[in-house]
Amino acid sequence: MSDYWTHPVTNRIQTRLIEWADFIPDDFSNRKTNFMIKNYFKVALRNLARKKIFPIINMLGLSVGVACFLLIGLYVLDELRFDRYNQNADRIYRIDNQIKFGDFQYNGAAAPAIMGPVFTRIYQQIAQYVRFRIYGGIVIQKGDELIKEDRVIFADSTLFDVFTLPLVAGNPRTALKEPHSLVITESVAKKYFNSLDAIGKTLLINQKDHYKITGIIKDIPPQSHFHFDFFMSMSELDDSRGSSWFQENFQTYIMLNPGADVVQLEKQMNKSLRLYSAPQFLTVAGISQDEFEKAGNYMHCTLMPLTAIHLHSNISDELGVNGSIQRVYIFGAISVFILLIACINFMNLSTAQSFNRAKEIGVRKVLGGFRSSLIFQFLTESVLMSFASVILATGTAFLVLPLFNQLADKQISASLLFNPFMVSILLLLSMVVGLISGSYPAFYLSSFRPNIVLKGTLP
Repeated sequence: MSDYWTHPVTNRIQTRLIEWADFIPDDFSNRKTNFMIKNYFKVALRNLARKKIFPIINMLGLSVGVACFLLIGLYVLDELRFDRYNQNADRIYRIDNQIKFGDFQYNGAAAPAIMGPVFTRIYQQIAQYVRFRIYGGIVIQKGDELIKEDRVIFADSTLFDVFTLPLVAGNPRTALKEPHSLVITESVAKKYFNSLDAIGKTLLINQKDHYKITGIIKDIPPQSHFHFDFFMSMSELDDSRGSSWFQENFQTYIMLNPGADVVQLEKQMNKSLRLYSAPQFLTVAGISQDEFEKAGNYMHCTLMPLTAIHLHSNISDELGVNGSIQRVYIFGAISVFILLIACINFMNLSTAQSFNRAKEIGVRKVLGGFRSSLIFQFLTESVLMSFASVILATGTAFLVLPLFNQLADKQISASLLFNPFMVSILLLLSMVVGLISGSYPAFYLSSFRPNIVLKGTLP
């Protein structure tokens, strides 16, 4: 290791750092003040260049901790952004249903086919609704090849009124109106037609039905609680027009008008559910609704906010695999703990190293150095090291992010590292860590009396 630090290349780097410090211009607006600032940075660069091993070890330790904090922080931020790409995300709710009838219990994300249309008609708070019906896999013929596709679902023609799924081709108002119409993503269009010029063309599905391409949407963002490539028209399903209040087969979403009272609407919906389902109780349950409820049974619905589905919903009939808010809390706590350990280690090493400069402090005080200038000198060096560590950590996180995405099964964009929010956090972090780690040696060592430290003893 000692041979490495005496290597000619290392010595040239050290020389360059000192030369860069010498080239800092003196004549700014206030020559005296700026000369002092220039001198602080010059001395700081020289000290960092001459200490060699210490700055490298200290900056590497902090940068590793900050890099881990950044990667986990990006994961947490990605989880919290789910479904927020929708322009009206805060006004969209899913109707969940809960039923208990004897030993049978259901708590799921599906609702009766009739619920969405009826509630939208009778309540002014609801602006629009859309229903999904899981179809399962299909087989598409491409030339002589049969390809199995699983990301398929039926949807109402109001899909584009509720969710923000931009069409690159087709009319959003008519794309899912007619039976055997099909809306596909850009990736699917390129896969089967080698271009986005697919409107009006057909796909042979299950070797018997031809579906007409009526719309092409952009690929659904990764931060969505559902991911489908094929949307079929709900109009071809007979049970989508059913009148039963007991068959929960449709994932139903409603978009509320601005200012709607969600709590009050949920109460009204349950009153209507009891009213409309009462005539069907004897036929379905064999008892009256009053007898049903007296036996401790229930049937009611709740409104789940769209932005809460991914992290707060884990019930039957979900449209995809959701995350967990507990996992986000745990990972967030781990990232903060790692960062604290790295910062404490950085501060301890900085403080331990600063005691070796006691004689320097004594000499500078004898030559007329003020305590305030010594304090500023220590803080400058500490902030410079902290800032360099954060830059190194950002570069490390950028390089490791593809591997992290693979391990976490994510598609986090590296651009998140450089958005204004993250850059502000990094700058604030480097300043806080630098000031805190340099504060103890700055205020404590600068208080030493020259006649004591020059004798080789410390208070």
